Amino acid sequence: MERARKPANPNAARDAQLLEIAQRQFHLETLETRNWDRLDFHDVAVWAIRAALEEAFEAGRCADPADTQP
Repeated sequence: MERARKPANPNAARDAQLLEIAQRQFHLETLETRNWDRLDFHDVAVWAIRAALEEAFEAGRCADPADTQP
């Protein structure tokens, strides 16, 4: 008897790339909610936010259009 496979997360690659950006720019361990203010809220410089947004924008611009289809 074959088990039903859990569908692959179509956003896994995107989520991994966002985590990499957050780790690099904001020194965060995770983007998951941990329900603890000191872990979920961070002071971030505006230049770090700008750098992260620029990096995410470039990643999206360079992404294969086939990867962005729902």
